Amino acid sequence: MSKGILARKVGMTQIFTPQGTSVPVTVLEADTCRVVQRKTVGSDGYEAVQLGFGDKAVKRTSKPMRGHFKRAGLQPQSRLKELRDPGDVTVGARLSVDMFTAGQRIDVTGVSQGKGFSGQHKRHNFHRGPVSHGSHNIKQAGSIGSTDAARVFKGLKMAGQHGATQVTVRNLEVVRVDTERNLLLVHGSVPGHKNQVVMIRDSDRSASIGAQA
Repeated sequence: MSKGILARKVGMTQIFTPQGTSVPVTVLEADTCRVVQRKTVGSDGYEAVQLGFGDKAVKRTSKPMRGHFKRAGLQPQSRLKELRDPGDVTVGARLSVDMFTAGQRIDVTGVSQGKGFSGQHKRHNFHRGPVSHGSHNIKQAGSIGSTDAARVFKGLKMAGQHGATQVTVRNLEVVRVDTERNLLLVHGSVPGHKNQVVMIRDSDRSASIGAQA
């Protein structure tokens, strides 16, 4: 069984430990996370739940999706994500951050901030060329051709769209759980801009480490 919840990235701040050390944290708010649908092996071929986050206007929801949310007894949701092997949860239930505890390790998945069209140095962390003796290839990508094929192979690291892709940051630590306001304070940064909806799950890495121990 894996625990998971959808949350909104509120932003970053810092808190202080009893020893006076400053800890950077990301604040995640999960107040509107609901269980929309439960999928079973008999009907869908696998076990999962569909989670919804954020209310959506009915007039902006298609008719089939209105019926989908109506069966769950919920207002249309703006974001939907699936969680495998969720355990015993009820359709229509509101999920809370109390499923997590301080000190627990989690994985956070979200869409990274888009950087637009970027050069190969920024996009792939390339090194610059020589800057002395009249060199003119300081920002050049280097050779992209081939000796025999006489063409450029697909998949070469070049300039192009940077960011705006799904990213998972693993093994983050939960610093504090605020059940009254349904907030999670996570050590470090998580993918995405402010108000980005992210998926929070148990860290599979911490589970494997515990099994080896």
